[in-house]
Amino acid sequence: MKILVLNGVNLNMFGKRDPAQYGTVTLDEINASLFALGQELGVEVLHFQTNHEGAMCERIHQAHAEAVDAVLVNAGAWTHYSYGIRDALAILKCPIVEVHMSNIHAREAFRHVSVFSEIVRGQICGFGAESYLLALRAGVSAARAAKK
Repeated sequence: MKILVLNGVNLNMFGKRDPAQYGTVTLDEINASLFALGQELGVEVLHFQTNHEGAMCERIHQAHAEAVDAVLVNAGAWTHYSYGIRDALAILKCPIVEVHMSNIHAREAFRHVSVFSEIVRGQICGFGAESYLLALRAGVSAARAAKK
């Protein structure tokens, strides 16, 4: 089973960007935790991060061609306005879990809206780096249920 983790704009700056909101953990540290949990769960975790919207869409198209079993997506600010990424995600046949380190509903009003919400299985936010681990567990569970 393959689970793809997509990280969008500015998320390569975790550990440096706004530690009050995101803590000091880096994206590399989050990925290491995801890979370790993936091994425990018996799944392969793939990772992709980009600051380029078109590259994100291309990677989602590739995920469709690869028939990944689930996708975890933290698109950063694109969550709130990128219909291009939303439409690319909608092509996928697998479960999609939206993930955010901060509680987007307790922040600025523009962050309360996710253009992905109608097409994702669910959203996990507000638990810092632990949000990713919770999302991986949810994605694996949803993917296994879909295979039954």
